[in-house]
Amino acid sequence: MKFTAEQIAGILEGEVVGDPLAEVSKLSKIEEGIEGALTFLANPKYTPYIYTTKATIAIVGKDFKPEQAISVTLIKVDDAYKSFSKLLEYYNQVKLNKFGIEQPVSISTSATLGKDVYVGAFTYIGENVKIGDNVKIFPSSYIGDNVTIDNDTVVFAGAKIYSESIIGKNCVINSGAIIGADGFGFAPNAAGEYSKIPQIGNVILEDFVDIGAATTIDRATLGSTIIRRGAKLDNQIQIAHNVEIGKNTVIAAQTGVAGSTKIGDNCQIGGQVGFAGHITIGNNVKIQAQSGVGRNIKDNEILQGSPAFSYGDWNKSYVYFKNLPKMAKTINDLEKKGNGNS
Repeated sequence: MKFTAEQIAGILEGEVVGDPLAEVSKLSKIEEGIEGALTFLANPKYTPYIYTTKATIAIVGKDFKPEQAISVTLIKVDDAYKSFSKLLEYYNQVKLNKFGIEQPVSISTSATLGKDVYVGAFTYIGENVKIGDNVKIFPSSYIGDNVTIDNDTVVFAGAKIYSESIIGKNCVINSGAIIGADGFGFAPNAAGEYSKIPQIGNVILEDFVDIGAATTIDRATLGSTIIRRGAKLDNQIQIAHNVEIGKNTVIAAQTGVAGSTKIGDNCQIGGQVGFAGHITIGNNVKIQAQSGVGRNIKDNEILQGSPAFSYGDWNKSYVYFKNLPKMAKTINDLEKKGNGNS
């Protein structure tokens, strides 16, 4: 897919300086620019590259004035970084602008599909599924019985959405994600073995939720596992049964949340954080990477460590425990000296 400088300037409401018919079909960093690529200059420290880049078109600020000869066609805008981001969003929309039903697929006769839906090849859609308008389901996806997917949601290739799950509007479910698998529920029996406890609840993703690749969200034992509006989950996260994640909370990769834990709104959780089950995390909480959380946390706390405690106290403590080997040596030397004098 090719765009001319003139077309791009029209999208960005910018001014072309150079060849308005210059064409690009790819994006690149300014220092790695190649012919046929579009780049941008927003950070002044990268200015020298504007004179050497092989890119065909560059987005720059309106205040940019070349100090030497320049070969790249410029598109001048109010804010180069925001304009490039806008263009990336536009490009992504164009790239995902697929419609129709590919073959082969398996779609139950009792399923209902909205307008402008895309269903990729080798996808399975079960009984009584309801799919809204402009939903995109990429190849080799699985949509179980009685699932609802609301308007403008994208399900990328190979994602699995188990039965009874409810997916809101404008959600993104990335490849390999599994929504609604059984929660980890087993009870010991008299023989010392474990009997499975049926998991008959579901998963609810509210609107504008993003789920990363290979992230798993277990269905509830009873009731629902809920990811609230605007929450963003990174890749390879485990959300156990009956967990609730609050609005606009963001969670980085490899975090694990044990069953029935409730995490509040607007929290920021680093990678590889572990949460014990049946605890409550307040709103606006920040937890540093690799922390272990085993207790209830009040609103607005900042935590680090395992077990996690106040970020400020953790930093103060670190000054001491990083020097423990030296302190131990000092104590041993003093004891030896004292024994020698006795």
